[in-house]
Amino acid sequence: MQPTGPRRITELLLRWKAGDRQGLDQAVPLVDRELRRIAHRAMRSERPGHTLQTTALVNEAYLRLVDQSRVNWQNRAHFLGVAAGLMRQILVDHARRVCRAKRGGGVQHLPLDEGLVYSPAMSESLLVVDEALSRLAEFDARKARVVELRYFAGMSVEEAAEALGVHPNTVIHDWSLAKAWLKREMERSAGDETGTVEKDR
Repeated sequence: MQPTGPRRITELLLRWKAGDRQGLDQAVPLVDRELRRIAHRAMRSERPGHTLQTTALVNEAYLRLVDQSRVNWQNRAHFLGVAAGLMRQILVDHARRVCRAKRGGGVQHLPLDEGLVYSPAMSESLLVVDEALSRLAEFDARKARVVELRYFAGMSVEEAAEALGVHPNTVIHDWSLAKAWLKREMERSAGDETGTVEKDR
């Protein structure tokens, strides 16, 4: 009898790590709903009307996950945490391209996919958050990961704790301190375009 739920996903991830590509192919459908929830949350500030946004971001993340087979996978939460980090990087990379195009020729929108579109204003805001988070990661990588999992991935305290292998109280403490630090940094570098993380409790 095959394991189900999280145990099944962990088994498939371990198969993938051992070199069986089918492990990933079989694991992704089991977490598709969670991946789409993460993608939807990552895209929540973009202009409405693009029904393919979530699909485009999930598909791009899947292509990047293919190159992550050497990760020492722990469980479902760990997998979703890595996926959330990849989605964040996809959006940040795209935001940089949008800002470069804006400076270079006034282009208003650059599609990553036919349904994934970021405006220059939204791209600049995302880059402010990303740069602040990168500075935090330089001296406290765990707090930066907590923000990524809670803010970008929308994970609960318990889910983030499972992904990081720490106690939920640690996540609560790190989340509180990281929000205060990021708020201060974003105010310093972006004036009134701040408070995004602080408002997201």
